Amino acid sequence: MVRPVSGQGMSRRMPVVAAYVAMLALAAGGFLAIRSLGSALAAPARPAAAATSAAAAPSDVLPHVLLALLVVIAAARALGAVFRRLHQPPVIGEVLAGILLGPSLLGRVWPEGAAFLLPPEVAPYLNVLAQVGIVLFMFLVGLELDTTMLGRQTHATVAISHASIVAPFLLGAGLALWLYPQLATADVPFTSFALFLGVAMSVTAFPVLARILTDRGLQRTKLGVVAITCAAVDDVSAWCLLALVVAIAQAQAASALVTLALTLAYVAAMFLVVRPLAPRLVARLEGTRVQQGALAGACLALLASALVTELIGIHAVFGAFFLGAVIPHDSQLARDLTNRLEDLVVVLLLPAFFAFTGMRTEIGLVHGLGQWAICAVVIAVACAGKFGGSAIAARLAGLDWRDAASLGVLMNTRGLMELVVLNIGLDLGVISPTLFAMLVMMAIVTTVATSPLLHLLQRDMQLRAAPDAAVTRPRPRLR
Repeated sequence: MVRPVSGQGMSRRMPVVAAYVAMLALAAGGFLAIRSLGSALAAPARPAAAATSAAAAPSDVLPHVLLALLVVIAAARALGAVFRRLHQPPVIGEVLAGILLGPSLLGRVWPEGAAFLLPPEVAPYLNVLAQVGIVLFMFLVGLELDTTMLGRQTHATVAISHASIVAPFLLGAGLALWLYPQLATADVPFTSFALFLGVAMSVTAFPVLARILTDRGLQRTKLGVVAITCAAVDDVSAWCLLALVVAIAQAQAASALVTLALTLAYVAAMFLVVRPLAPRLVARLEGTRVQQGALAGACLALLASALVTELIGIHAVFGAFFLGAVIPHDSQLARDLTNRLEDLVVVLLLPAFFAFTGMRTEIGLVHGLGQWAICAVVIAVACAGKFGGSAIAARLAGLDWRDAASLGVLMNTRGLMELVVLNIGLDLGVISPTLFAMLVMMAIVTTVATSPLLHLLQRDMQLRAAPDAAVTRPRPRLR
């Protein structure tokens, strides 16, 4: 029986709802104002692409690809272990391994060795492996997301999570007014550049955040419950927003509305049609070990969903993520898929993504005091938007300043999710290689800073048990 909502309950919710609507209106109005100012800006022409050499024959490339994977995996595991001992997420060491093997370090100190280990001819093959790895990784992230938890949380928690998106999004879009004439190119519309920069500032790495909370025993505290919930809402909101940004950047003016309409139709179909049917399908598998036929069916659905989003005009990772999100995260199918796919993705395919990212990251492109100052401003704006938006909203929602600041630090974690976003932007040509390098450094700095800052804030605090024990299952291993 549905209980009628009392007038008193409605009156209590009205201020929260009003503040939430005002926040969304501010975000929309603020971006439109930024877009109006940016429409008069001009960016330099895109430099002519250098001529590429002919691809080597497959018989010559395969040994190089195998050697590159051998070196990259060994370096990623070694640096990951070092960062784990330093109480840092291992993914930071793995990301740095890819960067150090690229033109930023090895290519500068030993060009011959870099050309032998990671010659340009292997880049397309590493790219294919990297794209497959990221599609599978985003599917696993979706599997771990407890979407039913989102409906159980208060309006205040949802408002906190959206404030942690709105604030950095507006600051990133505002920063585009300064960066567009310097780091963009004339063939990139300001609207696409500003939208993408706003999204890049808004990302939170849900897997890394959950791992940090688990390592510190905070996952069932009040802070942990709010942080995981906000990160989950951030995941869904940010990826939906990025899908729309990619649709706008990919489509021409005449077809942009069609692409946006197809994207919205796809998201609606996944959550309104597929999601209600998914529990009935996976319920038949409960109590038994999932066989190869069921796994094959899940993989076919994954590939089909990824292919649909690719054909729509947005990236295949969105189809993988949304399919994972509609499968019940605590089902036997989700557990078996995670157990069977995770090690392959984390050990073999993600290092290929790190290597490919490292080959595209040239720290040397950031040169001179002026560009390093821009890089510092980018990092500062990213931290101010994510930390400030989360912490202030959490304090207004009733958390004390220590918990509010801790939540801001946690939401500032970007990790691998940011690299996925940045590679999409570079593939689309929305951001330049120089800005890509700056944003990669921003992702590393913000993630590395999370654990020590959280330790300082929580060092003398007695942990309190959360009143609601129904917390999403934390990710035990995934980055």
